[in-house]
Amino acid sequence: MYKNQKTHSSGSQGLFQLLLQEVNFELLPEKAIYLPDQKSLLIADPHFGKAAHFRKAGVPVPESVHHGDYVKIKKLIQNFQPLHLFFLGDLFHSDFNQTWLDLEAFPGLFPGIQFHLIKGNHDILPAQFYRSELWDVHSQSLVLGNLLLSHEPEMDIPEGMLNICGHVHPGISLYGQGRQKLTLPCFFVSPKRIILPAFGRFTGLAKLECEKQDRAFVIANKKIVEVNLST
Repeated sequence: MYKNQKTHSSGSQGLFQLLLQEVNFELLPEKAIYLPDQKSLLIADPHFGKAAHFRKAGVPVPESVHHGDYVKIKKLIQNFQPLHLFFLGDLFHSDFNQTWLDLEAFPGLFPGIQFHLIKGNHDILPAQFYRSELWDVHSQSLVLGNLLLSHEPEMDIPEGMLNICGHVHPGISLYGQGRQKLTLPCFFVSPKRIILPAFGRFTGLAKLECEKQDRAFVIANKKIVEVNLST
């Protein structure tokens, strides 16, 4: 069941309410999902530290590319007041750099929230980097009610459950007149799975193979818009 576009005075403007398998989802134009019944925010693939990683390799990427993502998360926390914040993998981009110190301090600004990390393929820092009082780290997928939270899409989803994941960085290309083409990040929704767009701005997009029952909700002009995949 798909509900209409909504605006919450206490949440996010332009969110899209979605009901799947009796779970209420709020798809947010900030490229996150809020679960109102669980009071939880879901974010996938922020890739903090990637700018410094590229600078180390000689690519001049400014650190400010991550600042806006911190601001977005802070505003989401202020607006929704969640009890839990789940990062669905690739929280930090690979090897240690000084950006980790900022990230390590960030959860301490919100003592009423439990921060969770479901490790992704880029989360390769040693275990001692995750301070136990700030991070609840999960090496494998995590069950939350009838939701199976993971980094990569799960291939074997138990009956009656929904897999909520990231990793793919889904995007949809829209075509206009005069060979115009615009590729936008999207939430990719299948009968048993929701793939979140990459939260980090310094990430690419991947086009996905679409089946008949798949749906895509793109982020355009700070709104969530469903795209007709049959055309």
